[in-house]
Amino acid sequence: MDFFEKTGPMAIGSRLRILTDTLTRDAASIYELYGIDFKPKWFPVFYSLADEQPKSVTVIAREIGQSHPSVSTIVKEMTAQGLVSETDNRADRRKSLIELSDKGKEIARELIVLLRDVDRAVRQISEESAHDLWGAIAEWERLLASKSIFDRVKDVKMNRESAGVEIVDYTPQHREAFIALNRQWIERYWTLEPHDLELLGNPTENILDPGGHILVALYNGKVAGVCALCKMDASSGYDYELAKLAVDPEIRRKHIGLKLCNAAISKARSLGAGRLFLESNTRLKPAIALYRKLGFKELPEFHPAYARGDIQMELDINR
Repeated sequence: MDFFEKTGPMAIGSRLRILTDTLTRDAASIYELYGIDFKPKWFPVFYSLADEQPKSVTVIAREIGQSHPSVSTIVKEMTAQGLVSETDNRADRRKSLIELSDKGKEIARELIVLLRDVDRAVRQISEESAHDLWGAIAEWERLLASKSIFDRVKDVKMNRESAGVEIVDYTPQHREAFIALNRQWIERYWTLEPHDLELLGNPTENILDPGGHILVALYNGKVAGVCALCKMDASSGYDYELAKLAVDPEIRRKHIGLKLCNAAISKARSLGAGRLFLESNTRLKPAIALYRKLGFKELPEFHPAYARGDIQMELDINR
């Protein structure tokens, strides 16, 4: 097909739908060929019940990997055709059990020959094919179960959008940007506090010299974000505080905050750190969401160093 030759793998969903439609049409014709009044979409549910064990819709759905509403709809259709019947569930009166009716059992016997013939025909296709489709489907299912196409596209999108972002160590030439970016977000909602003024006023003396670090995100050579790792006292139980995370609001959709935090966590890990601490405000919803995504957990009790602080979080970076 020229269309799929042009689109390539990005149209895999459309191509699989066409293949599914083709197989479904053939299946309907095969049932007709054998004189069996049966719809292809009923087969998974029917096969699940073919062992003649009554089952709930929930159990059937779990066995065949379909949704509860989908199975429920199919059961109603099969009931209307007289193929299945409902019985009381003694273990749970709220749920009925589904089983093949006498008519369903008769069709099950008729299907034995049909299914053997179908199996032989499908095996012929496999033998003529240069590729193991059945094995490939199983492999794709395994890979998609571990990470969906949606998540993979998100990663590709993020990598594309963040191209051009470079994380570097702080130098004195970044001082003004470090101050300006932090003043910008703090003063948008609150006012600078004494501890802010202390850290921002002299980053070298108050963050770097005590054993901390400052990371800077550059986008096309311009400072686009900053983040600090402040060394904490051993008695606190933490190695570093993740602090002074700020991103230029004019440079959007580059995942700068995420890249800075990941770089800070990697830096702390390389220094032998085990636990990180941070203090923030729940009004900063994107930041809190980012911290949770990174694995930070909220502390049940906290003693804020800032008047604006209403949440404190920790991260065990060795987990």
